[in-house]
Amino acid sequence: MPEKILVVDDDIDSLKLIGLMLQRQGYEVSAANAGLQAIMKAAAEHPDLIILDVMMPDMNGYEVCKRLRNNADTQNIPIIMFTAKTMIDDKVAGFEAGADDYLTKPTHPAELASRVRAILSRRPTQKKSDNQRGAAIGIVGAKGGVGATTIALNFAAARVLAGEHPVVADFRLGSGSMGLFMGLDRSHGTATLLAKPAADLRPRTVEDELATHPSGLRLLLTSTSIKEAQFSYPVETAINLIQQLRTLGRPTVFDLGTSLTPNVTRLQREMDMLILVVEPLRVSLSMARELLPQLEAARTTPGRIHVVVVNRAQSGMQTPWHEVEQILGQEIRAIISSAPDLTFQAMQANTPMVLHQPNAIVSSQIIKLAEDLSARVPAPVDNQVAI
Repeated sequence: MPEKILVVDDDIDSLKLIGLMLQRQGYEVSAANAGLQAIMKAAAEHPDLIILDVMMPDMNGYEVCKRLRNNADTQNIPIIMFTAKTMIDDKVAGFEAGADDYLTKPTHPAELASRVRAILSRRPTQKKSDNQRGAAIGIVGAKGGVGATTIALNFAAARVLAGEHPVVADFRLGSGSMGLFMGLDRSHGTATLLAKPAADLRPRTVEDELATHPSGLRLLLTSTSIKEAQFSYPVETAINLIQQLRTLGRPTVFDLGTSLTPNVTRLQREMDMLILVVEPLRVSLSMARELLPQLEAARTTPGRIHVVVVNRAQSGMQTPWHEVEQILGQEIRAIISSAPDLTFQAMQANTPMVLHQPNAIVSSQIIKLAEDLSARVPAPVDNQVAI
């Protein structure tokens, strides 16, 4: 995964400029425009480096730096103070607050890149396990009923078979079929966490809401409550929840549902990879074709979106795979066979198909898909393009 840098500045133009410089160097960038927001993001996201402006309206950078250093979760994150102040006393104050380096505005892009590389190169090669981030893989259905939840659940189960420790998180508030399918009672975990203040979300808080299947698969579940379906949550809290889940799951598989609400549209940008699940039917393909540009517009990471076709209809009604690729303008990553009998048996056993009968054809297809895509999760980018 690319190294993540949190940039803190109340000047939006500066945020954009610094963010662009860093992105062109291959870093992942997060932003905050106030001191308290920066403290919350640092605790939630555990960035590899913080670039911190001194002059901010709610809390100056020195105070932010001190608070970060006094917090066990953030005390080891490197900090570069970044400000227009040039007096020696100001720099001394920055170092006394706990900064690792100090840059004055304006700075040349090459100098910024050099300082960032120098700071990151001095980090220990291994972070504490609590701060390591697993991959975030989002599952999106082109429409309801295409099997997106089945893919999400079985994809995660396939990684259990591979010896990993995944978490599957259901973000379909009010549509909690996953917990019912698995025979688990703990069905309000996602809503419970989204109702908390963003600053209260910690790995332990999130872990306490996970349900554990006898197979070892861990799940963050929703219910079928109408009240839950109508629940409105701050997107910042949901983003923090995603970041906390990334510290718990290797990987975390997110069932994002089928409706691109404003919140879900924002949340899918946090995913390292998206799997778009479609049926080989005209209605599903038409909806997928409309959906793809919205998903692609969120991030420009090559190879981020993968199309998976689930066969459910009678063969005479299906669109041939090569026509599916032409309609969507995307290569099909996998074709998953219909298996109604196995699906029913797995539901009766409260177990994902790939765990119930791992040698079945459909199970083998999903296991192969999980292996293939796990190897394709974007790795750190060594981007040497000049700024």
